[in-house]
Amino acid sequence: MTYRIGVIRGDGTGPEVVAEALKVLEAVRDGFDVDAVEFDLGADRYLRTGEVLPADELEGLRGCSAILLGAVGDPRVRPGILERDLLLRIRFELDQYVNLRPVIRYPGVQTLVPSHTEEDVNFVVVRENSEGLYSGAGGFHRKGTPYEVAIQESINTRHGVERIVRYAFNVASDRRRHLTLVHKTNVLTFAGDLYQRVVDDVAAEFPDVRTDYVHVDAACIYFLDQPSRFDVIVTDNMFGDIITDLGAMIQGGMGVAAGANIAPDGVSMFEPIGGTAPDHAGRGTINPLAAIAAMQMLLVSLDEVKAADRVHAGIGHATQRMKSMRAAEMGYATSEVGDLVVEGATS
Repeated sequence: MTYRIGVIRGDGTGPEVVAEALKVLEAVRDGFDVDAVEFDLGADRYLRTGEVLPADELEGLRGCSAILLGAVGDPRVRPGILERDLLLRIRFELDQYVNLRPVIRYPGVQTLVPSHTEEDVNFVVVRENSEGLYSGAGGFHRKGTPYEVAIQESINTRHGVERIVRYAFNVASDRRRHLTLVHKTNVLTFAGDLYQRVVDDVAAEFPDVRTDYVHVDAACIYFLDQPSRFDVIVTDNMFGDIITDLGAMIQGGMGVAAGANIAPDGVSMFEPIGGTAPDHAGRGTINPLAAIAAMQMLLVSLDEVKAADRVHAGIGHATQRMKSMRAAEMGYATSEVGDLVVEGATS
């Protein structure tokens, strides 16, 4: 078996963390081959050519088994260009309608809530990834005048909500069989009502899965106070974007937080959820574990479970030896952290 892996190294520290993820992939690869195909996409490409995601590059991504993304974003590029025309376009064009975020506390990792244990922080956020406020609906009226109006609409379809809810139920079936809808039904009475009705309808197909509901603001409190109450969370695009960053903080920071943009019937993309950290670029001080964890998720998606388990073990080996998960405070250089993961994965 040979997998064609699209590699978007991206901007800032993206190339450094991707290099470590690929190093770990090579170390755990057993019984399959990898054809890593580089895609020159990101700030440098845009500044050099004015192109963000040309049609031929998009078609190349369609032909991959999976995609590994470093990070995109650069202070030289106006905010929103790379995010919308590259990241969101890939998600929409490849129908990556699931954003999957495991919130896992690895062994030895210190967090802002020291009372949490590894057993407490072990849940998954299933975020709708193609609708809601990110659909781009809205606009300006009288822009630039004292009477300016800005409208941003949240678009939620029965089709979109049902497929993300059903995906979340399937994830819950393979875990502890508990699904929590996180929304704001007391204020967002249309979108929230749609989500709740769909959860109630789909629940009938999964009698072994318990369901629960928590307002998004209360969920933020529970993340800090009682994260063990969650197994699988399903939520909309905007709420999911926000609470997964909080999830990263209770698992040790952005340095260990990985995510996936899943197209269940197509090509999925895996990435560290932190930014490009341009102040650390080229210094060898960035934490690559999030990118390595993204590679672990990529391997799971390809059903290469043994290799994925070895990566997971390697990450735990590294976290128990590092001083901190914060960039420049790890006690190791970026490449040395990658070496620790390889050591743990192959021992």
